[in-house]
Amino acid sequence: MRIGELSQRTGVSPRSLRYYEKQGLLRSSRSDAGQRHYSDAAVQRVSLIRQLFEAGMSSRVIASVLPCVDLPADLDVAEETFTAMTRERDRIDADIAHLIETRDALDVLIRANSRHRAELSTTPAPVPL
Repeated sequence: MRIGELSQRTGVSPRSLRYYEKQGLLRSSRSDAGQRHYSDAAVQRVSLIRQLFEAGMSSRVIASVLPCVDLPADLDVAEETFTAMTRERDRIDADIAHLIETRDALDVLIRANSRHRAELSTTPAPVPL
């Protein structure tokens, strides 16, 4: 199938499909006219790539995980994939912890601002001269 059909079948833009290919996540063959042609299996692969992106993985990490799909019986590849995925989860956990700390710091500032606003509303306004 050509790129337009793959785009329609997956809901992924042709631009994204070309990006996936450039990153080594997706493969195509070329016609004599230079048009990309994809196998029917590309639909499933694009779906998996989208799932991996939605899980917060970068294209670099996805490229390191996809060999597990291509070589499902290879224990070494499965172990490398497991390590990559757990490393990504740990990175996301660290990001979440940092965001919680940032939110807590912002809460302190919001409380201080709330107290300041309350003080301003109870202070009589100066009488103009």
